[in-house]
Amino acid sequence: MTLEILKTKEELRNLIDDYAYLGDEKKIAEVMALFTKDATYTVYMNGTQIASTTGTDVLEKEFNGHAALVKTYFTLNGQHTVKIDGDKATGTSFSQIKMVREADGKDNITDYSVRYDDVYINTAGKWLISERTGYFLIIEARSLNN
Repeated sequence: MTLEILKTKEELRNLIDDYAYLGDEKKIAEVMALFTKDATYTVYMNGTQIASTTGTDVLEKEFNGHAALVKTYFTLNGQHTVKIDGDKATGTSFSQIKMVREADGKDNITDYSVRYDDVYINTAGKWLISERTGYFLIIEARSLNN
């Protein structure tokens, strides 16, 4: 493995970690800067496609709408594997995401076990997400006891 490949793998790992950090902080405009302008984001829950969005303008509106309903996000990234082919790469990463929402005066937490399949593009020396497909494989919701 060359030094260049190791550097690229680190940059791609930092990209998905930045997505989690910024998302948890609800810095949606900064999250959009991690995507190509024409990026596609698709979501599957329990094997059914529930959303597919193209373009960061639309994606930003959707992310902001969702973030307005969530009191707290907490994301923990796990393994991340990539295949690099010049200025294009594909990757698979796994995340545990917790979302706290309020309903009827009570906090509820939903735990998501997610696999992301990504396509990354290097544009002007910076890696960006061109396509992201999220597979929400396990979903558990319950009251949060504070």
